[in-house]
This record gives sequence, C-alpha cells and structure tokens, in this order.
Amino acid sequence: MKVIVLGAGLVGAPMAIDLAKDSSFEVTVADLNKRTLDNLHFREPRVSTIKTDLSNPKKVASLVKNHDFVLNAVPGFMGFKTLRTILEAKRKVVDIAFCPENTLELDKLAKANDVTAIVDCGVAPGMSNLLTGYAESLMDTSETAVTYVGGLPEVREWPYEYKAGFSPTDVIEEYTRPARFVENGTLVVRPALSEPELIEFPGIGTLEAFNSDGLRTMIHTIKAPNRKEKTLRYIGHIEKIAVLRDSGFFNTKEIEIN
Repeated sequence: MKVIVLGAGLVGAPMAIDLAKDSSFEVTVADLNKRTLDNLHFREPRVSTIKTDLSNPKKVASLVKNHDFVLNAVPGFMGFKTLRTILEAKRKVVDIAFCPENTLELDKLAKANDVTAIVDCGVAPGMSNLLTGYAESLMDTSETAVTYVGGLPEVREWPYEYKAGFSPTDVIEEYTRPARFVENGTLVVRPALSEPELIEFPGIGTLEAFNSDGLRTMIHTIKAPNRKEKTLRYIGHIEKIAVLRDSGFFNTKEIEIN
C-alpha cells in the first residue's frame, strides 16, 4: 500500500517512521523544508521524500492521486483546505491538522466521493475523542464530559516550562482561538485562557487548567449536555502567555514599527 504523509513536522515525521517499519507500506513524505526531509530520510532510509509547497491545492491533488492512503499532518491554518483537496481527489485520509474550521462540513463531499476521512485523529483531539465516546457508550445516559489535556515536559525549564510537542503555530492557537464548548445543551464560546482552575495530580503537583478549543467534533457527536475541554500547564503559564497575547505578540496582522 502506498501511503503519503503531508508534512514532515514534529508529528508527521514520527508517523512516517512508524509506518515505514511495516513492510506492507511504501511511505512517502512531502514538505517544503528540504533540511527536514533530508534529516527524516537519514533517520529512516525506507521513507521517500518530496520537496513541494503543500499550500498549493494543485500540487497536493497531483501528489495524493498516486497514493492509496493519505495522512494530513500540515499545520492547522492549512488543514481544512488540504483535507478538502484530498477528498476531491477521492483519497482516503487520516487528518491530524488542528484547523479552526468544522471538518464535518466536508462530510457530504467524502460521501459523494465514497472515501473515508478520519479527522482530529491526534492525541487530543483524537485519543480523547475515542476514549470519551467509548466511555459514553457504556452508560445509559451521561451528563458531563470534560477533557483535561496535558502534554507537559517532565523537566521544567524557565520561563515557560513548556515544550511544543506539535506545530508551535497550533500551540499558539490554543492561546488565541475562542474556546467552543457545550453548556446545558447550548453551544457556548469563551475566550481562550479563560476560567482558570487548579488541579492536584499525585506525583506531579498542582497544575492550572484553562478553556481551549479542543472539543471539536465532540460538539456534535457526544450526547452529554455538558461538554468541555481544558488545557493543562504548570502554574504561572497562563499569566505569562496572557501578557504576550494581550500585548499583540500572537497577532498575525502586520504592523510597522518606527
């Protein structure tokens, strides 16, 4: 089976290496960064690489048509457009891009082209969705589903005490994108970093949690009238990030200085 991974970043590259360990997969990775691709091929020679601009839908369509299966691991701001292109090319896809759009809007397109798209299939969203859905399936009824997402470095280094385990661009999205969740059956939108709370974990200590926009497809697929996701960080992280965000350092609008 020919598999192509779109994106050779912090998640795409390890997935390609894992897939290449199975001799039944012929794995190719596409990315714009040649140095990243060369490093990946050095780590796992069985992985073929293609240097190309994945922000160009025509190039994406041309790439995926020669493969049986696609893994969409591009950054979130490219995710929805890339996923749509893959479905238009009639290719099955697993998608881990943390895009701001609702991927379920592409459900009709996938069905029309008779292809399967497994979306939000990372750790969270992804594993958290599967575990929540499974837990709910064991119950007659459910009232509340809350996901707390950690992913923290064991070694705490000043000042942020955090290390990006996936696209740093998408990490910043957790601090800026409004958080969507469900309260008493009604969709509610709150600012990111809002409603902080402290939670004690044995062996780790106290962590702080804040609203983040990771509920995603569970807004539509989980029946519990109360659904929410919160991100966990070491204490003090919220205040530091809020200063940067509110000072405009995460703003994507170009500004002129002096």
